[in-house]
This record gives sequence, structure tokens and C-alpha cells, in this order.
Amino acid sequence: MTQAVRHLEDLDTGVRYRATVRSNQRITSDESEEEIRELVLDLDRRDFKYEVGQSIGVIVPGDPTLGQEEHIRLYSVADLPDRSAAGTPEIRIAVKRCFYLDSYSGERYPGIASNYLCDREPGDVLTIAGPFGVAFEVPRDPQANLILIGTGTGIAPFRAFVKHLYRSGSDWKGRVWLFYGANSGLEMLYMNDVRDDFTQYYDHDTFEAFRALSPRPSWADPIAWDYAIEQRAAELWDMLGSPHTYVYVAGLEKMRPELDRVFASIADSPQDWERRKAELMAGRRWVELLY
Repeated sequence: MTQAVRHLEDLDTGVRYRATVRSNQRITSDESEEEIRELVLDLDRRDFKYEVGQSIGVIVPGDPTLGQEEHIRLYSVADLPDRSAAGTPEIRIAVKRCFYLDSYSGERYPGIASNYLCDREPGDVLTIAGPFGVAFEVPRDPQANLILIGTGTGIAPFRAFVKHLYRSGSDWKGRVWLFYGANSGLEMLYMNDVRDDFTQYYDHDTFEAFRALSPRPSWADPIAWDYAIEQRAAELWDMLGSPHTYVYVAGLEKMRPELDRVFASIADSPQDWERRKAELMAGRRWVELLY
């Protein structure tokens, strides 16, 4: 996640809200080993407001064996601000059921927040805090180019972001290129047989989506960013040289060195890429939300 929200203990979670689970739907196919679910939450406070690109903190019961009374995790809002039929604020989040291996014992443990949320049923009540941050700001210039790069549930903020661009009533004229990485097509959220939200934007000349998949997911081969990015190397490098281009990256922290390696390959040298990335970051035109 971004530096501003890297430490959960730095977040102000004193003001809390009740949220009722309205629906909990699996959005990866049953054939996929990855279980990712979309939860729709109804808030009990009509004055709760949030913006595109923000996150909410979900507070769940902690692990008593670790002396935790509660456990907090951040989740990006996966849709535009909306309201339920009753007029109360509505929030959608994407949650991956996670498990962790103990490096010493080799034992497998369930992730506390993810498993708790994935097991919720309609009518269950959650405690949330926030909203927090605006990692990815919509440029004021509708001519701006946007390069969006995400993996896994990192697609959630981009789903809301792209929806905002094309439904805000403005005529977005800049390019919007979405690069989405996953082990296989079965794990591509909102771009699979269960939910394919991005197809509605394919008729826009400015929007393109590119898949980056692992060549051998069963062997745990890394996502082939090089294939997806290097095929468009010349155009990408030209876009990156424009002062009107923004690059937003969301997903796992291991993406950073992988992307640096691939972008260095389309530059003349790693040093050229370091300089270009530094320029983008200095102008807040390269922004990462990694965890």
C-alpha cells in the first residue's frame, strides 16, 4: 500500500460505522483455486461519504491466541459511490480468501480478516472505519493518458476508476490502458466468465485492456509482464515521455521489481528507466498502492 497508509496503526479508526452484508458472491469461477468474493455492504449512516479510489478499514475479531482483540484490514472500494434502495450508502469490496504458511513449521494458517469476511452471510453486521486516502486521483485534464497496472484484487480500485471516467458525463479523450496480471484467466476479476465488467468499455476508442498471465501457473511461474508490455514497447515509451501520462499500479509488492525489470528493457538502459520513473514519481504521475 502507499506510504501514507502503510502502517495500519497510524490510521484513525476511532470513528466506526455499522455495515450490513447485503450480498456475498464468489466472482472467480468454481474451477479456480483462488476464491475471491465481492461483498456488498449497506451502511447505517446516511452521511457517510466516500470518493473513487478510497479504501475502508474493516475491523474483525482478532486471534485470542495472539492477544488480539480485533484485527484491521484495508480494502479498496470496488465501485462508484452508490446508495441502496433505502437511500443508505452502499460499498462494494473484493476479498480474496488467504492462507499463510509458517516459514518455520510449514503449517498452513487462514488469514484472519479474509476468511472472516468470505464466510459472512447476508444480514451479518460488520464494523468499518474510514474512508481512507485517495491513492489514484482522476487527472483534471481529459486529454491525459492513464496506464493502469494491477494484479489480483488490485483490479478493484481500477474497476471504479475506469467506470468513473466513462460514466462521469465527461468525454475522456486520453488513452486508458489497463494491464491486468494473474496466474491464469480464471483468476482475472471482472474479466472472466463470472463477471466481465470491462467489456462495456471496449467500444470506446480510448480504452484497451491487456492480459498478463503466467505461462505455467501450475509451476508457479511469474506473471509474464514482459510479453504484455514489450509488445507495446514503442507506444508505451512515447506515452511515458509525455507530461500528460499517469501510471497507477495496484497489487502485490513483488510487482515493483518485476515491472522495473520490464520497463528497463524497453528503455535504452536501466539508468534511463530509473531517471524516467523518478521524473514520473516527482510529478505524482507514477503512484503505487502495493501490499
